[in-house]
Amino acid sequence: MSSTPSNNGTVVCTIGGTLLSVLNNIHADDLLKTSILATIGAIVSFSVSFALKLLVRKRRGN
Repeated sequence: MSSTPSNNGTVVCTIGGTLLSVLNNIHADDLLKTSILATIGAIVSFSVSFALKLLVRKRRGN
């Protein structure tokens, strides 16, 4: 066990300050670009998974 007492207030303030500083540096252009790329990535991932699932079923059927 640690001999130093835990101070949750300091942890919360540190995390809050970090999040606010990160949010301050994110621009709307970046959010839009990230959303579009995430959507494309999800569609591609789903398509590949679906195609592989069909191939495995087809191969097992033969």
